[in-house]
Amino acid sequence: MFDGFDVFDIETPGATIHGRRGGSGPPVLLLHGIPETHLMWHKVAPRLAEKYTVVATDLRGWGDSGTPPSTSDHEPYSMRAIARDQIEMMRILGYQQFRLVGHDRGARCAYRLALDEPDAVTRLAVMDVVPIGDVYNRADRAFSLSYWVWSFLAAPAPVPEQFIKAAPAVLVDFMLDTWPEVKDAFPPEVRAAYVKQFSDPATAHAICEEFRAAATVDYQQDEADRGNRKIACPVLFLWSQRGQVAKLYDDPLAIWREWADDVRGEPVPVGHFIPEEAPNETSRRLLDFLG
Repeated sequence: MFDGFDVFDIETPGATIHGRRGGSGPPVLLLHGIPETHLMWHKVAPRLAEKYTVVATDLRGWGDSGTPPSTSDHEPYSMRAIARDQIEMMRILGYQQFRLVGHDRGARCAYRLALDEPDAVTRLAVMDVVPIGDVYNRADRAFSLSYWVWSFLAAPAPVPEQFIKAAPAVLVDFMLDTWPEVKDAFPPEVRAAYVKQFSDPATAHAICEEFRAAATVDYQQDEADRGNRKIACPVLFLWSQRGQVAKLYDDPLAIWREWADDVRGEPVPVGHFIPEEAPNETSRRLLDFLG
């Protein structure tokens, strides 16, 4: 897994960022979703590394990256703060511009980074999300029942943290067993790594803080940008043909076209975990788009 990639831990002003780097060529940054770490890219990163220098990281608060203290307004776990770690890490590695790919939570970090640092991101790929502002503005009964994780993890501390502490594998296994169509997409060692991070109290708290930030500061920042700023670079949007994005939104591609002028995309016939369920298809589409 990740043969030929180097492991790193880079100190940024906000948090230590753990990740791997491999390949050669123009830089591409890969960002993970929930309940994953950078390991979610283990089948895609080697394919991309044949053409690019691939950097895959754990977001602030996840995996082996740092878990800095939060504040009452949850700002340290906002996507803007999490994105700052990633751009600082890339600059420390020597990359002023790069292609950016994110899935789920990583996609939310990725589009925020592209909005805040338009000169840094040359191409953006996001998978199986719509922007946070649109999530909350369009939320209804179907959303509250299918995306209950959003409300559960955003509940006031320490309620979700205590439930997670009691049975971390129950939450992680629920996501990994019910969200995908390809049920054997997660090797045992990868699944164990995902459960392990939820078993750490500091990481579990950080993850909850991220969802609390989504409901407050992230939503506010999206609404402040709505109609005032757009993503400057070309955007690729891939979504699960059988997942909740397809069920909740009649035309999710049209939502992204409100946020960027150059948007293309299509559904992928798998569940939520697109890179792990369909690594060959994901790699092909990314290679076609990233240029």
